[in-house]
Amino acid sequence: MKTFNVSLGSINDVKEFVNIVGKYNYDVDLTSGRYVVDAKSIMGIFSLDLTKPIRVDAHTEDATEFMNDAASFIVK
Repeated sequence: MKTFNVSLGSINDVKEFVNIVGKYNYDVDLTSGRYVVDAKSIMGIFSLDLTKPIRVDAHTEDATEFMNDAASFIVK
């Protein structure tokens, strides 16, 4: 599993991020506080606190391509 943080500051960011995640056939979870949602669910993402960075858990051994696609959202 690969873990990193993202920032999704607008509706367009959320839509673009969901489109990126949807290209991969492994599970990706988003965690904010005590809530965990499927990263492929727009409604789930909007239930999170988007004012803070969100933890991403990609359930795969090699998330390099996914991380490259989502690089504009990754918080260092």
